[in-house]
Amino acid sequence: MNTFSEERAVELGKYIVKNRVTVRAAAEIFGVSKSTVHTDITDKLKEVDPPLYLRVREVLDVNKAQRHIRGGLATKEKYLRLTGVEPITPDKR
Repeated sequence: MNTFSEERAVELGKYIVKNRVTVRAAAEIFGVSKSTVHTDITDKLKEVDPPLYLRVREVLDVNKAQRHIRGGLATKEKYLRLTGVEPITPDKR
């Protein structure tokens, strides 16, 4: 493994743990693909910094458990926008 990818894996791991973001969000911030982020934080980080890997794994597990909810909400908002109905947000109740 080269040093650059190891450093990137650690930086990605720290960012994901600190901000509790998804792989997609981290990829956008770091300007790399989702596949690169996933490879870095699951394979490389496990070898480079195991304690950080475990903390990242916790965030990824939470994100995976919640993704069906986020997807459903996104779909609902999409169809509300298409029909011209404004979505109800907690601030607009």
